[in-house]
Amino acid sequence: MPWSKNDYPDSMKNLSEDVRDKAIEIANALLRDNKEESRAISIGIAQARKYVEGDDYDRPEYHITAEDESWILKKKDGKRAIKREDTKERLLGEAKEYVNDHDGILVIYTENGDISQRLYE
Repeated sequence: MPWSKNDYPDSMKNLSEDVRDKAIEIANALLRDNKEESRAISIGIAQARKYVEGDDYDRPEYHITAEDESWILKKKDGKRAIKREDTKERLLGEAKEYVNDHDGILVIYTENGDISQRLYE
């Protein structure tokens, strides 16, 4: 039984509208391929979440850390700084734009090396 935006399984009722619409689309395609209804629903929901909300495993992670007398932006496990500024505040503006352009996750550290914030998750 194919589903629509107005008639869908109860398991999809608490999803955001974007995720639900995509889940319905995917589940209907799986039904057309003779997939069992319960499997089509669970696969549809999982794949729709990845499609709409993104999959963090595929997103690059960038770190803002203190180094000597400056602050640097590096890719996780990177050897070289992508950007360097005298102050954390000055670097933050540039780093946010850079990380957003690269659909990444930004991890901001304090001067003593503790994580203070994670952005874009």
